[in-house]
Amino acid sequence: MLKLEGKTAVITGGNSGIGLAIAQRFAQEGAHVFITGRRQAQLDEAVALIGGHVEAVQGDVTQASDLDRLFDTVKAKAGGLDILVTSSGIAEFSPLDSTTEDHFDKAFDVNVRGMVFTVQRAVQQMVSGGAIVLVGSIAGSVGNPGYGTYSASKAAVRSYARTWTCELAPRGIRVNTLSPGPIDTPMFDGVSDEVRLTLTNRIPLKRLGRPEEVATAALFLASADSSYVAGAELFIDGGMTQS
Repeated sequence: MLKLEGKTAVITGGNSGIGLAIAQRFAQEGAHVFITGRRQAQLDEAVALIGGHVEAVQGDVTQASDLDRLFDTVKAKAGGLDILVTSSGIAEFSPLDSTTEDHFDKAFDVNVRGMVFTVQRAVQQMVSGGAIVLVGSIAGSVGNPGYGTYSASKAAVRSYARTWTCELAPRGIRVNTLSPGPIDTPMFDGVSDEVRLTLTNRIPLKRLGRPEEVATAALFLASADSSYVAGAELFIDGGMTQS
């Protein structure tokens, strides 16, 4: 039996990288998947790649009107929502001495503010038994020179998961955090072999993760397999945070 048969899922950032891999896996498991992202061309490519019952709604998670349009579409076409995965995010290098207000505001606008108001709208139509998976990062737990703003924004994601677990449990909605380490997505296409080797040597399993491995973990947190898991953080990092 398919693990998400009859379920409706929204995946922000579902047009590329980890979000795309999660959308593919959810569709394979029978979910009616809605993906959103800023670039229509990427969304069209993602829909063609995913197959199954998937629909794309172009939008920016930092724009209230785009979020309203996304969830209005979900309600009109699916009638309700079972699963939300917040995968939209940005990571930009900026040491403390060169951090600007624009850099700070951009990171928190997408990684935190966009997530908060996406969840706020989602729970308005989420049924009891619903699951929310917040995509964080190991950066929220470890020091990473040059990525202080990004790391702080991901620590905020983890903090919200704790609070929302307590707030939403009475409504039958579970909230968990998925925190990947270095994953071999298109974000790494421009990374030098030297940097890849340095990262790999820091990982006990001695390799980068694959997007489909993150998707499998997301499926666990979104499905009934994790029915007694709430407020948890699941690291998908080859043991990197433990080394």
